[in-house]
Amino acid sequence: MSEDQKPLATLADSLEEARPVNLDESELFVAGQWQLMWWRFRRHKLALIATSVVLFFYLICLMPEFLSVHEPRSEESTRAYIPPQGINFFDGWKPQLPYVYGLKGERNLETRAMEWKADKEVKRTIKYFVDGHEYKWFGLIPSNTHLFGLDYEVGKKDPLPLYIFGSDRMGRDVWSRIMYGTRVSMSIGLVAVVLMMFLGILLGGLSGLRGGMTDLVIQRIIEFLRAIPTIPLWLALAAAVPADWGVLKIYFAITIIISLIEWTRLAREVRGRFLSMREEDFVVASRLYGSSEIRIIFRQMLPSFYSHIIASTTLAIPAIILSETALSFLGLGIRPPAISWGVLLFEAQTLQAVAKAGWLMIPGLFVLVSILCMNFMGDGLRDAADPYA
Repeated sequence: MSEDQKPLATLADSLEEARPVNLDESELFVAGQWQLMWWRFRRHKLALIATSVVLFFYLICLMPEFLSVHEPRSEESTRAYIPPQGINFFDGWKPQLPYVYGLKGERNLETRAMEWKADKEVKRTIKYFVDGHEYKWFGLIPSNTHLFGLDYEVGKKDPLPLYIFGSDRMGRDVWSRIMYGTRVSMSIGLVAVVLMMFLGILLGGLSGLRGGMTDLVIQRIIEFLRAIPTIPLWLALAAAVPADWGVLKIYFAITIIISLIEWTRLAREVRGRFLSMREEDFVVASRLYGSSEIRIIFRQMLPSFYSHIIASTTLAIPAIILSETALSFLGLGIRPPAISWGVLLFEAQTLQAVAKAGWLMIPGLFVLVSILCMNFMGDGLRDAADPYA
């Protein structure tokens, strides 16, 4: 094979790798870039599974009220530290509708603590689309329907206790609190990454496109921010947030704090690409045509490395989720009464709480699964984003 034919052979091999089964070859060579990306991404099975899990987490973000069993902030001191109730599907070898055993509390005579055990003489069937605490769909439509739960006790307004993941020291349902926490922890990653991308692309693009004094100033700012240790910087910025702020203000404040720290890495990557591209013919032609620098950055130069932006974005979201979780775990991020995975893990800070109620660490499992799945999804998108590589 001649030297001139090798690049064509490499391109053909790459397209063949991205090609789905039973696809006509003529259709393959006329497919657009986005179609090739989708075909190649579908061949990455682990990334597909991870993407399904990530989409499931974001589905929870849309309707945590519907998936919860109890009101997440409702305190019931008499139900503190109830262990997770096992869901049963068989009575011996006979299949049954899902059910749980009743709860029976006994006072430990030595420690004087209440200990909860399953009362196997009482079986309660789990029902679907049951009534419970009131909420509003998307903050607009009032409803009190929940996906599953137990019946009401005679003469009481609240449904029977169902604690799939147990309860905390104040008798609050851990399952319901995790559902609500998923909305905050997963959404803060999306909001922060949008701000991070805007700052990184804009400032990095101006630095690489203009050069000179603009490049010098922006790079010195980046070096200054990256030279500060992360945790002391978090401490300083989080301490600047007033303690009397409401939940929504604190949410956006923490989002901005994380974005101000994370944009520097993307800005340097964008600057490096723009330095190598600013003398290209299409950039020079855009300047001669009179296009503004913002238009050149976002309409001319940025589309040439979408693959890198996509990969950077998907891999930045888990880092932002970890940052929020760490800040909230340290008591510096999202604060009660707001609920996030970090706030829930804050309840499990002491060894006594972990030893007495190990199920309080379950939110950490949600953090672990979401981070792993987003990294696997990012790997698949990074491989698929450049089908000609």
